[in-house]
Amino acid sequence: MRVLLARFVREDSGATAIGYALIAAGMSIAIITALSGLGSKLSMALTIVRAALE
Repeated sequence: MRVLLARFVREDSGATAIGYALIAAGMSIAIITALSGLGSKLSMALTIVRAALE
């Protein structure tokens, strides 16, 4: 039992995976936020072009 507990304490791959998951989540939130702002600007630009063509 002590050997298993000692191995569990030394093991850090789970913490590394959690860290990478948090980094990926933060990056995806940043990308979604940036694309959301870009999408609304693009929509406005296409609306202006459509109005000019009519």
